[in-house]
Amino acid sequence: MDEQKKPQETETEIPATEKEKKPTASADKKKLKKLEGQVAELEKQLEEAKAEAEAANDKYMRMMAEYDNFRKRSAKEKEGVYADAYADCIANILPILDNLERAAAFDQLEGLKKGLEMTAKAFGDALEKMGITEIETKSFDPNLHNAVMHVEDESLGDSEIVEVFQKGYCKGEKVIRYAMVKVAN
Repeated sequence: MDEQKKPQETETEIPATEKEKKPTASADKKKLKKLEGQVAELEKQLEEAKAEAEAANDKYMRMMAEYDNFRKRSAKEKEGVYADAYADCIANILPILDNLERAAAFDQLEGLKKGLEMTAKAFGDALEKMGITEIETKSFDPNLHNAVMHVEDESLGDSEIVEVFQKGYCKGEKVIRYAMVKVAN
């Protein structure tokens, strides 16, 4: 019967695999230190990212302010260029007005004629200073001339300009006013 009476064990034996799964206090401390290190590293990265974002935002704000200043300055310069060109143009034309006033002051017909010639010369000089040239009227070019009349004449060449009713002017390649002409054939 002794065999039947086996003392009961008060402790149950834990299998070896379960023992290995149970963390020990030193292992907990190691994991905790590792996690704290990771948290510290992440906080450091977060601060660096915040600093980079702040620097990028500052750079963006400065660039936007520079662009706004550039836009305002460009508009002001554009307005200034127009005003300067306008003033230069008027300054070139004012001597013509002076000559017309002088011509009007003459009592004699000869003086009036001389004053008008001076005015025409002054106007031509003013146009030359502004870079404006007269359009040549030798042969018809639809890009430069406006044909208002046409005449058939066998003695004249094809597309030859017979008469100029109004002179044309251009500045470089830009036509200011087309020459009004009569064209043959």
